Amino acid sequence: MSSSQLDRELKKGSAELLILSLIEDRQRHGYEIGQLIHLRSRGALRFNVASLYPLLYRLEKRGWIRGRWIEKAGQRRRRFYRLTPAGRKVLVAQRDGWRDFVEAIGRITGVKYA
Repeated sequence: MSSSQLDRELKKGSAELLILSLIEDRQRHGYEIGQLIHLRSRGALRFNVASLYPLLYRLEKRGWIRGRWIEKAGQRRRRFYRLTPAGRKVLVAQRDGWRDFVEAIGRITGVKYA
């Protein structure tokens, strides 16, 4: 598996967790979610529109997030997403799974995290 293939697989596996985490406390629109992922990862992660929006639609179809169109004066209309109760349960489970995964990798590789 090439480095770029590995990057894609890791990104795919963590994308849901990232999105659910970012809308846990307040609703956000897709562009803001993409920007926050890029900023908070210090540029290590970037989701382009072609991959981010289909993922948001998939999460909405599963009932984990709910989107609603909001129009503000002088701005184009945007779809804001918020976490549903089902999404909150999924987020807790995914965080636990991710924590277990990172700990297991650390035990194998000897990499320590602060």
